[in-house]
Amino acid sequence: MKRSYGFAPVVLALSFTSFVAGWGQTAPPAGSSHTVADAPLTVDQAVAEALQSNTGIRAAVRRLSLAQLKTATARSLDDPLLMVRDWDTPLRKPWDLNQAQVMVSLQQTFPGKEKRDLRAKVADDDVGAASDELESMRQQVSASVREACAALLRNADEMQLHNQQSALLNEAHSAALAEYTTGNVPQADVLRAQMALTRLNEHMVMLEEERDTARAQLNSLMGRSPEEPVEIAGTYRSPAAVPAVDELERIAIEHRPELAVLRKQIVKSGDESRLARLAMKPDLTVAGGYMLMPTGSFSRGAYMAELTVPLPSLNRARHESEAKQADAATDVAQAELDARTSTVFLEIRQAQIAVESAQRRVKLYRDTLLPQAEAAFKASTNAYQNNHGEFMNLIDSQNLLLDIRTSYYTALSAADAGSAQLELAIGAPLPISNTTPSTEERTGK
Repeated sequence: MKRSYGFAPVVLALSFTSFVAGWGQTAPPAGSSHTVADAPLTVDQAVAEALQSNTGIRAAVRRLSLAQLKTATARSLDDPLLMVRDWDTPLRKPWDLNQAQVMVSLQQTFPGKEKRDLRAKVADDDVGAASDELESMRQQVSASVREACAALLRNADEMQLHNQQSALLNEAHSAALAEYTTGNVPQADVLRAQMALTRLNEHMVMLEEERDTARAQLNSLMGRSPEEPVEIAGTYRSPAAVPAVDELERIAIEHRPELAVLRKQIVKSGDESRLARLAMKPDLTVAGGYMLMPTGSFSRGAYMAELTVPLPSLNRARHESEAKQADAATDVAQAELDARTSTVFLEIRQAQIAVESAQRRVKLYRDTLLPQAEAAFKASTNAYQNNHGEFMNLIDSQNLLLDIRTSYYTALSAADAGSAQLELAIGAPLPISNTTPSTEERTGK
């Protein structure tokens, strides 16, 4: 039996057609029960706030300050020793110091200048390592903020898309229900519209969970309370052309802070090895004092001078063992540098693959799949309008279009987050000319 068309098919077709035409227009998501911040942050503003307020960065700054303070004492001498000695005191009159000998002396140890210079150099090595660790922390926080912002931008686009579709399906469902009561459309059309709305509600719950999780992560990175409202406004960004892997590896060797830390550790171990061998050169300890002799002595006052020289050559085995330990520490640091370099190269390659794959997906969705899905949806709409198609086909083609658009946003976000990971892997920003924002502004709410 030929299906009779009334008001409902026209409403359904016009609603879905307006959904296609309205895609990409920015509009605040409806139905959100969460409070948002008054002024949205750009991605650069979020990164700047995180670099200033992140608790991990603040801890790294304090560690650097501590290392810098230690350099002031590296060249200093040990504390001088003041000694007061009383001997030959009669047991019957321990209070009678006139019958005792009393000596007051001051003692100081003088290490060689070469030793003190090496100690200062070791302290400077620690400052350099702490500085590189701070830079590493800053880069990690910056990359994490960019990933969280990309997730919020994608989430906002998907929520806007779902809200638009939900509003149109609600209109279509109401129209279909009205026509069903008059017998113009089958009950199956009404039920399919209800099922589509229910699935949208399920997706919205998942999107709200993702949004709240990304907000909490971003707030934590910026040193805020996790539940504080935050908005991100900006565009998806990814390099227009990813440099060759050889160039990326060269940049990483020069700029990756973790590699710089390990190189400084090798230098420090070498300095400690030389310092251990300098232990064979004895330090000089000089002491001078005044002696008060007992009553009746030829001279009540006398002085004392003392020079003490340790004999490390008599304990050569210990010092040679310490030098070998320092050499072994240098070898360990070199091995760790080689292992970390290999891991960094792997991270670079993985990030490069991720960015290039995401960019290919973006191009595929934008240039091929989206036009095809829109054409298929319009064909289903026209067929339904002209009584040549089923409502289920219209719903299926509309869901397919929604999935492809969602995947398109996911690919844009993946390209943005992947570029952040690639910059983290090489330890330096990619060339500015290679960073191309998308043409459509998005606001994450």
